[in-house]
Amino acid sequence: MKWLALAGGVGGAKLALGLSKTLPPSQLTIVVNTGDDEVFHGLHVSPDVDTVMYTLAGLSNPETGWGITGETFQALGRLKEYGADAWFNLGDKDLATHIRRTDLLRQGCSLSEVTQSLRSALGVEHPIVPMSDDPVRTMLSTDIGELAMQTWFVKHRCEPAVSEIRFAGAEHAQPAPEFERALSESDALVFCPSNPFVSVAPILAVPGVRDAIEGFNGLRLAVSPIVGGQAIKGPAAKMMGELGIESSCVGVAKQYQGLCDVFVLDDVDGDRAGDIEALGMRAAVTNTMMITDADKVRLAEYICELAA
Repeated sequence: MKWLALAGGVGGAKLALGLSKTLPPSQLTIVVNTGDDEVFHGLHVSPDVDTVMYTLAGLSNPETGWGITGETFQALGRLKEYGADAWFNLGDKDLATHIRRTDLLRQGCSLSEVTQSLRSALGVEHPIVPMSDDPVRTMLSTDIGELAMQTWFVKHRCEPAVSEIRFAGAEHAQPAPEFERALSESDALVFCPSNPFVSVAPILAVPGVRDAIEGFNGLRLAVSPIVGGQAIKGPAAKMMGELGIESSCVGVAKQYQGLCDVFVLDDVDGDRAGDIEALGMRAAVTNTMMITDADKVRLAEYICELAA
């Protein structure tokens, strides 16, 4: 079977790692949100792509889930001394990624080509594909004004209340070529346990993607990032409350109606299985917590068994 995984953020990267240890590169394509992409100090930064890439390369910081383990921040410290606005933490090794990415983009390479070059250099064999080679920017309407995703998430630490989300430029974007290919050739699709509003929704906002998933011929699965009413990591639960959506696995499942056949929820939420099935999905209950690499593989194997 060929699998297509849609991912963003730490939760998505964890399941992507489990799937990469379960499936060979020829049977797995990981498509990653780029709505978080931003320019810092003249460099193109792709936070979600890099989180997935570093995780699969075995480089990610296990304490934060993002960035590179053993990182130093001497360049950032010097930038602060020069008076630069350095609220976004870019480590010294991480900066090398962004310098190389920006250089290749300026040479005319697409973001897909750049991502392939970077992940190959890091020894990652599984395809990691940006959702689009065209710019899409996640913008949040908040009680202090409209903010770009990273400004809200990092600079303001998710504190401003969110009332609306839009994806600037999405209407002019196209799915990356390898994304289009995977949509047409894959036998199964999984929404990783990523924030449905700022990690998955940007992918679905790219023209043609939602329609392709609605008409997808294979099995479609989703894993809830909300367990017991709380996000495992990140601001999903807070965001759901501010948007007037039930902060639960059921609230997440409603975002995937028409796009999902099997919804995977944690044992803690097993009593909500009936509510999930009332939405027209099969509910699959298991331990979805991914603390160790063995946990990530276990969940990936469970998901593959559901499709088998």
